[in-house]
Amino acid sequence: MRGLVLDFGGVLTDLGDDHTAAEPPLVTATRRLRRAGVRTAVLSNADGLWRPPTAWSPLFDVVVTSGEAGIAKPDRRAYLLVAELLGLPPDECVFVDDLAVNVRGAVAAGMVGVHHRSVDATLEELDVLLPG
Repeated sequence: MRGLVLDFGGVLTDLGDDHTAAEPPLVTATRRLRRAGVRTAVLSNADGLWRPPTAWSPLFDVVVTSGEAGIAKPDRRAYLLVAELLGLPPDECVFVDDLAVNVRGAVAAGMVGVHHRSVDATLEELDVLLPG
């Protein structure tokens, strides 16, 4: 796996059990994975021209929002678009979302899906799937 695609709300914003951390744990994990050469993206159903917080912008090669792209998860075209923009085939991408319907959409498009239920469980899955 060479790509990581993350939902924003409910995934990247999840503080888990440590409410004293300097940043959400999945942001820290994204930072580590980027240093290991993993291509990273946000795929969000946000309207308009939403972007992640400025401090997080350097962490992502690509940001795709439904408001900008005109397609929303779980439409398979959303996942195919983000993979294309990452320069990777879908089967080289891991997609993380807190909504099972969106994870199923990613899997139908050829990605490996991780259903985010807790920070610890998601971090364990990413450790298995991605280098770094």
